[in-house]
Amino acid sequence: MRYAILVEPTGTGFSAHVPDLRGCFAAGETREETLILIREAIEFHLEGMRLHGESISAPASTCEYVEVTQPHDASPN
Repeated sequence: MRYAILVEPTGTGFSAHVPDLRGCFAAGETREETLILIREAIEFHLEGMRLHGESISAPASTCEYVEVTQPHDASPN
């Protein structure tokens, strides 16, 4: 399965979470470390769901980028 993740910088490194798996998150000092940790967290999370008899739905979240322009400064001089 392929899950969308959101990676964000923090004051001490990076954090990541999986929108399709509530409560599944990881944090690391570097982006690379965080990506490794979130992969492990997803695998652990799914294994826990299986052990508890929970159904695992197919991933549904996607990621898109929207480009916007910044408004010009309209304040008077």
